[in-house]
Amino acid sequence: MSAPTPMPMPAPAPGGTIGYYVHHVGSGHRHRAQVLAARLRREGVAVTGLSSLERPASWVGDWVRLPHDDDANPRDVTANGHLHWAPLLHDGTRSRAAAVSAWLEEARPDLLVVDVSVEVLLLARLHGIPAVGVVLPGRRDDPAHLLGLGVAEVLVGFWPRAARDMTPGLPDDLRERLVPVGALSRHPVRPALPNLPHSGERTVALMLGSGGHDVSPDDVRSARRATPRWRWHVLGADRDTWVDDPSAALAGADVVVTHAGQNALAETAAARRPAVVLPQQRPHDEQRTTGAVLTQGWPVVVRTAWPQAEDWTAVLDRAAALDPRRWTQWVDGWAADRFADVVLATRDDVRARTSS
Repeated sequence: MSAPTPMPMPAPAPGGTIGYYVHHVGSGHRHRAQVLAARLRREGVAVTGLSSLERPASWVGDWVRLPHDDDANPRDVTANGHLHWAPLLHDGTRSRAAAVSAWLEEARPDLLVVDVSVEVLLLARLHGIPAVGVVLPGRRDDPAHLLGLGVAEVLVGFWPRAARDMTPGLPDDLRERLVPVGALSRHPVRPALPNLPHSGERTVALMLGSGGHDVSPDDVRSARRATPRWRWHVLGADRDTWVDDPSAALAGADVVVTHAGQNALAETAAARRPAVVLPQQRPHDEQRTTGAVLTQGWPVVVRTAWPQAEDWTAVLDRAAALDPRRWTQWVDGWAADRFADVVLATRDDVRARTSS
């Protein structure tokens, strides 16, 4: 196994240093880190990314590449149910924790944003570093979540206050620390316009993301054949159709078909397009919980499984008739500012508590 990437030791930024731990599955964690880092740069705050992902091409600042700990046949990963992922006697686990610890010692950050990892939340707090924990939708009331989220100073959720029951079962003391800042999109928010009568061919954008899905190429081909009045623009159904920036395709679609991941929904909402949402299987019922919330009046048709070919025309027509203006509550364009405000307020609160 290769050694961790040596860590730079830059001069402290005028506004201090904040770390951002980026989980490697899916793309939403990385996107949120990039948006927050850009926003905090305006405040003179340097953000260092820590992740087993490669440094994004557009990242400005330091990036600590962490060793992987999900290879080489990991065993005994839960520490008797108290953690989510800490493989026993695993080189990657030890090297990863050591790399984070080394950076905490050298950089001495004001705060670490953890998106997402129970183990990194604990590691930060054991080093005396305050943490802001990102909470995903779903049931987060297992012992490991209660332990990790419990040591965070503040918790952040990327959904609007109007979205109810995104974390069913979360205890009251953690709910009180959870700040919903709204969904965060990389792309500009487009004007919210009502649907107009439409004749002729319409467009559907299929966006399935990088976190895995249960839709096969045969499923897509069958749906396309069964909907001759719809032109399908496929984004990310497989490796060959992946695009980094789907904003133009989403904006030009009459309907978006996507999963219930946070990033996909945020970008659909920012484009102000109605959607067919297919929640995928994820740990802790993350997407199924989100799907249940979306049935509560949002401009979405939720289907628990890929529709039969003969059902697709009716499903798309039903979605196209929905008013996309409700998305203005899901993504209003200010989530990055609210996220930054939470992070900076937490930093300032900890400074005030520890300086007296």
